[in-house]
Amino acid sequence: MELVIENISKNYKDKQAVSHISLNITPGVWGLLGANGAGKTTLMRMIVGIMEPTSGQILYNGLPIDLLKESYRDIVGYLPQEFGFYPEFTVRDYLEYIAALKGLTKRDTKDKVNALLEQLTLAHVRNKKISKLSGGMKRRVGIAQALLNEPEILILDEPTSGLDPGERVRFRNLISEFAQNRIVLISTHIVSDIEYIATQNAIIKEGKLIATGTTKELVKRIEGKVWSSVVPMNKVCEYEKQFRIVNLKNEDENHVSIRYLADAPLISHSIQETPHLEDLYLWLFPETGQGGEEE
Repeated sequence: MELVIENISKNYKDKQAVSHISLNITPGVWGLLGANGAGKTTLMRMIVGIMEPTSGQILYNGLPIDLLKESYRDIVGYLPQEFGFYPEFTVRDYLEYIAALKGLTKRDTKDKVNALLEQLTLAHVRNKKISKLSGGMKRRVGIAQALLNEPEILILDEPTSGLDPGERVRFRNLISEFAQNRIVLISTHIVSDIEYIATQNAIIKEGKLIATGTTKELVKRIEGKVWSSVVPMNKVCEYEKQFRIVNLKNEDENHVSIRYLADAPLISHSIQETPHLEDLYLWLFPETGQGGEEE
C-alpha cells in the first residue's frame, strides 16, 4: 500500500498555496506540521480528492486517484476542520446517514456505529442532537464518521481540537491501534499528539515541503539549541524580546525556570536540554501561535 504525491501544486489567483510537493506515504501514522496558512489543509483536500491540483498528480498503488474515482473515495476516511450536519440529526442518525452514503449494509452499520460510540465515549449521547453537544463531543462524532468504513487511508485535519487531555490520550491510543497496515495522515497544532504516535512527519512551510522523517530524525536539527535556566522573574520580559522562550515554570516568588531556543547559551548557568518536536516547530516557525489554520 502506497500513496504517492508527485510534484503537486495548487495555485489561486493571488497565491500559490502548495508548491511542488512530493511524498511517498506508506502505512503508519504521518504527522503533517506547519504554521497557519502553510498549505496543510489544501494538501489534505487534494489527497482526499475533493480538490484538484493545478499541476502534478496523486497515485494510490500506482494508479492516479482521479482515474480511480469512486473506488478511491470508498477507501478514504476524512475529517475536515469543520464538518457539516443537519441541526436536527442526533448522533446516531448522523452516523447511520454517513454509513449509508458510504455503502455500509444495515447490519454492518448497526455494529460499527455501536462500536464507535463505545470507543469514543459517545454511547450516552447517541440520541442527543449534535447541535446540542460540546465542541469536544462534536469533534469525536467527526472522528467516528471518518472511521465508519474502516478506511485504508484516514485523513484527519485538526482531529483533537476541542478535546480535553484525557480524550486526546484515548484518541492517540485508538489511532495507533487503527493504523496497523493503514495510512493515517494527521494535521494538528497540538504537536505533542504527533510526537507520541507519528511514525513519520512531514513539515510544510509557505506551501513547500521542507523536511520529512521520524521525530527522532527531525529533532536532531535543533540539538544544541535548546536550553534551560533559572532566572529572576523581573528579567523575563527582557529575555522574551531577545530570544524564543518555549516554556516558563515558577520556582519561587522571585525566580522562574525558562526553556528557550538559541544557537548558544545566552544566560549564565544555562543547561542544554534534549530537544522535543515542539521545540523544532517553534524553531522553524518562530512567529506562529498555536491556533488552527485554513489554507
